[in-house]
Amino acid sequence: MAEILLVEDDTELSELVTGRLVEAGYSVRSTGDGLAALKLVDAAVPDVVLLDIMLPGMDGLEVCRRLRSRYPLLYVIMLTARTSELDRVVGLEVGADDYVTKPFSLEELVARIRSALRRVKATSERTETEADAPIRVAGLEIDPVRREVRREGELVYLTVREFDLLLFLARQTDRPFTRMQLLAQVWDIHYEGYDRTVDSHVQRLRAKIEPDPSRPRYVRTVWGVGYKMASDPGGEA
Repeated sequence: MAEILLVEDDTELSELVTGRLVEAGYSVRSTGDGLAALKLVDAAVPDVVLLDIMLPGMDGLEVCRRLRSRYPLLYVIMLTARTSELDRVVGLEVGADDYVTKPFSLEELVARIRSALRRVKATSERTETEADAPIRVAGLEIDPVRREVRREGELVYLTVREFDLLLFLARQTDRPFTRMQLLAQVWDIHYEGYDRTVDSHVQRLRAKIEPDPSRPRYVRTVWGVGYKMASDPGGEA
């Protein structure tokens, strides 16, 4: 049984979400406090964390930063009542894999969790005989078996989504993909409204793998289309 950690200080909403998740077959722990959430994860790492941004004391953004530094592969979905594009982007930039804006449909939330768990399960069950050989692009090496990325031999720590995005692009170098195509293939989201999710992850990915993120060599922008992985990073950016 998959375990979900719900970090939400609205008692009524927490009870509502917990009830639906238990009904869907998940084990749920919950807290309304950021520091308590960190301790709960340290005690037993869950499969997915549902993390509200607006928490008393330590807010969700700081909780997410700390979780990401300790558990790079932990899947984090932010819950936020904020509606501005900037706030959602900030949540993704601190390490969240996905976000849901309040008020949200409980069925949509369950669907997001199922999608997240499919990816977590696929990662944990992948064996060396099933996986492709490491992909090398100039000084960048992507190992699908170990889910590791090295740049010039140095290990680069990526989140689940960042790695999935990089691997997807690297397997099809020089082919541009629209944001909607990337959402469908990497996030399993098949509807509009989440374009900035792709942009935020690309920015974070560039910050980690590019020698100069302001002049990306690997993950290139294709104006009017979306993004692609360059097979010749030494070429003109």
